Amino acid sequence: MKVLLVGGGGRENAIGEALVRGGAELYVVSKHRNPGLARLAKEYGLARETDVPRVLEFAEKWGIEIAFIGPESPLERGIVNALEEKDIPAVGPTREAAQLETNKAFARSLMERHEIPGRKLFRVFEDVSEMREWIDDFGKPVVVKPLGLTGGKGVKVVGYQLEDNEEAKAYAEELIGKDGKVLIEERTDGVEFTFQVFTDGKKVIPMPLAQDYPHAYENDEGPITGGMGSYSCANGLLPFVTREDYEKALETLKATVEAMRKEGIPYRGILYGQFMLSRDGPVIIEYNARFGDPEAMNVLPLLRTSLLEVADGIVDGRLRKAEFENKATVVKYLAPRGYPVSPVKGVKVEVNEGAIVEAGARLYYASIDESFTLLGSRAIAVVGIAESLDEAESIAQNAIGHVRGELFYRRDVGTRKSVEKRIETLRKLGKDFEPNSC
Repeated sequence: MKVLLVGGGGRENAIGEALVRGGAELYVVSKHRNPGLARLAKEYGLARETDVPRVLEFAEKWGIEIAFIGPESPLERGIVNALEEKDIPAVGPTREAAQLETNKAFARSLMERHEIPGRKLFRVFEDVSEMREWIDDFGKPVVVKPLGLTGGKGVKVVGYQLEDNEEAKAYAEELIGKDGKVLIEERTDGVEFTFQVFTDGKKVIPMPLAQDYPHAYENDEGPITGGMGSYSCANGLLPFVTREDYEKALETLKATVEAMRKEGIPYRGILYGQFMLSRDGPVIIEYNARFGDPEAMNVLPLLRTSLLEVADGIVDGRLRKAEFENKATVVKYLAPRGYPVSPVKGVKVEVNEGAIVEAGARLYYASIDESFTLLGSRAIAVVGIAESLDEAESIAQNAIGHVRGELFYRRDVGTRKSVEKRIETLRKLGKDFEPNSC
């Protein structure tokens, strides 16, 4: 089957590999030629992923039978709607359904209307005076969010990026001036985790949980990035997520898919819930309408079922199964020196692919071209896969030594010490639980 993959990052490299492993004839469109995807693809078209007419030209020229959309930006532009108008089914939500990610007010209102568990107190403001008065009356720390896409970098939390509620009001006023609206919600304290599922609009199939490391520097310091790495455990849980809390989070995602169906906006594709595990259980921080990057690289190498079969089930409304190996994974991303504030660009790096494979690791390319020149964002990911988290982390760490250049990475991604730090955070909040092995 001829499959079009839209996107050229590390996430898409992992998707492309899984599609080919599942029997797909792969065609790719992205803004740069990803070296990993270029080896997998029969044809490769260069275009911005948001240039929907150009992507459609490639799809029709190649006789594409099914499309798989990687990033969120083309979803916001209605790429799935446009493909379906040309009778090309696509894995990914329509523009309307993608509002779960692209319009935070839509998502929060949906949760409120349908009483979806794990929701937070929120308000959307257009008036600066009303916003300031509400924050004063609320009296507790808040979170300030732009309504649209921000690449994971626009949300600011009191106590973290914002010193206090006075700074929150100033930032919210800035967003109202720029966007016309702003979302204010209560702050939830705890530890974040990622829960990704496949869905055909009715059936929901969970993937192993993962945890991302969004801060640029070790010990969870520095600016927020797209994600410097992530890990998953062999049992599909995380050390601090009990089976009970897992089931509660899964129920939130199932209820969300059902709510979208009832609203007449069926959601098909990958739904990714970013949860905060609080003392009282999992709370949804935000939805994403696609795989996480790097979290796709945790789950897709473990997928036993053909991703092509899964994709076919999603678009036909006949999703049946998706089975995963019971192994732990650790993803470590290498980014250009200075990322995300002022990354170096145009500099070449050296990658000893053979040595990385010999070390037992997977290799995925992202913001780097076929001449191995850095393009400014996260460039290369290595993935360790093993029976235990410690083994997987060791594999990924050893593989990093075979990449040379003006790059940096977080050594603490997936380490036992960093995991124990998260367990301790929850214990300090009064969460009563027995940690899982990983």
